[in-house]
Amino acid sequence: MRIGVLSDTHIHLAEEISPEIVRAFANVDLIVHAGDFVGSAVLEGLKQLGEVKAVRGNVDSMKLKSLLPDKELLVVGGKKIGITHGSGGPEGIEHRVRALFEDVDIIIYGHSHMAKMKKIGGVLLFNPGPGYRSFGILTVEEDIKGEIVRI
Repeated sequence: MRIGVLSDTHIHLAEEISPEIVRAFANVDLIVHAGDFVGSAVLEGLKQLGEVKAVRGNVDSMKLKSLLPDKELLVVGGKKIGITHGSGGPEGIEHRVRALFEDVDIIIYGHSHMAKMKKIGGVLLFNPGPGYRSFGILTVEEDIKGEIVRI
């Protein structure tokens, strides 16, 4: 299964989503957004591309904050995936998001605006970076492969 991953898009309209992201996400099975859409039209635009799982971020609209959870847990291809936005400064964010989930294989997060792929204690922590600079593709099979794509 291929998952397109975004975070920190910080836009108000779906038309502002990069054409590179739209093209790449045409070939994924699931889209995950780790918060800070800003406008709800962005969520609706992503839903036009496919199934979307998302959490709210700290700068999302009140509408999005009322629609979306702080964190989400899903199972894809037998792998447990935690999704959260993140909080606080960039220093130590991996440990803060790791502490939010007990038994997972992957944690998708954002907030720091720094693309990163790192394993901590056997868990892949995946931050696609800000959606205006980069996005991610996760391939979940027997193994998990991640790729950060710069725009």
